Amino acid sequence: MYDLKGLGKKAKEAASVISQYRSSVKDDALRSCARALLTKEGEILEANALDTHNAEKNGISPAMIDRLKLTHERIAAMSEGLLQIAGLADPVGELLESFERPNGLVIRKVRVPLGVIGIIYESRPNVTADAFGLCFKTGNAVILRGGSDAINSNKAIVAVLREAIRERGLTEDAIALIEDTSREVAAEFMRMNRYVDVLIPRGGAGLIQSCLENATVPCIETGTGNCHIFVDRSADLSKAADIIDNAKTQRLGVCNACESLLVHEAVAEKAIPLIYERLTGKNVEIRAGQRALQICAGSCPGLKNADEEDFGREYLDSIISLQVVGSVDEAIAHINRYSTHHSDAIITEDTDSAEKFLNGVDSAAVYVNASTRFTDGFEFGFGAEIGISTQKLHARGPMGLKELTTYKYKIYGNGQIRG
Repeated sequence: MYDLKGLGKKAKEAASVISQYRSSVKDDALRSCARALLTKEGEILEANALDTHNAEKNGISPAMIDRLKLTHERIAAMSEGLLQIAGLADPVGELLESFERPNGLVIRKVRVPLGVIGIIYESRPNVTADAFGLCFKTGNAVILRGGSDAINSNKAIVAVLREAIRERGLTEDAIALIEDTSREVAAEFMRMNRYVDVLIPRGGAGLIQSCLENATVPCIETGTGNCHIFVDRSADLSKAADIIDNAKTQRLGVCNACESLLVHEAVAEKAIPLIYERLTGKNVEIRAGQRALQICAGSCPGLKNADEEDFGREYLDSIISLQVVGSVDEAIAHINRYSTHHSDAIITEDTDSAEKFLNGVDSAAVYVNASTRFTDGFEFGFGAEIGISTQKLHARGPMGLKELTTYKYKIYGNGQIRG
């Protein structure tokens, strides 16, 4: 039987210690970890090669293998992420509010760590380093449970990080990896509310739903991205084609990739063939609604017929849905019906349409004339990110350092008693 409870106890003890580390101590440790990732790159790549070989043998899709695969550039990016986190201001101890009551009590509201953060994630081993960096900087311990497909990579990365922390004379239990990837152990982890303060699932809809339904640990819903781009009647169509191409094809297997496309009926006859040529040139299959098929059946013979499920699907693949709408209001209604409330964009030269879209779409990140691929902690200047929250309580959007803290009140008195 895997000793998950023992892991939780160590993490809880470590969290108490880490919360007291000075900013300079945490930053020096993060820089040491960044250097160690590069120094031990060969060991990490060797472990990752085993994972990718197994994934290919098991018939995993190319998009998923891309999420799994590490390269020199990706390890360098992991290292750079830790350096960036070290260079950011430490939110722990920040004074949020201070006031004095009529009875003389002075009350101060300050940022503090959450405690022990549990993260369940799939495929992407870079999450291992990103999650550690953000949690450590904010004085939290982290317990990681990655997928079986990346287990060798995750073991190698965690071993490197723990060694680098230990060499600084700090507690290596700041980071722990659950090496048993069975569903039974994952389910037990979700119920460790005695040791884990918050659980963050990063992965597909099935994983996230499982956590929300089964966990007794408070969860932050993240990740699933049915991201839309709406081409308005005033859109610069050349700009629209460039943005849609980037949002869909720059990287397929990520949550901020565009999965659904809406086009205003006034420009559909011109816009759809232009977008069709760009996307099909990169082997993207377009599944279109009836209005789009009727308008472009002759000019875009490769359009596939979309069913109702296509409009709400996160493909993570070379597939995109397409629907023609009659107005900005219809686009907003469609998005709010089918969206996962992650990231959505409008391409328009009309400021009124832009503001209506920004105010009407109920998502964590809403764009005007830019790719949805920017919804990312690194791109927002947060350093790395722990995930992208699609819920509304506690955190929303890319979760950086401040989102990994809570607050408490410090009250200073001089003998007051309540009458």
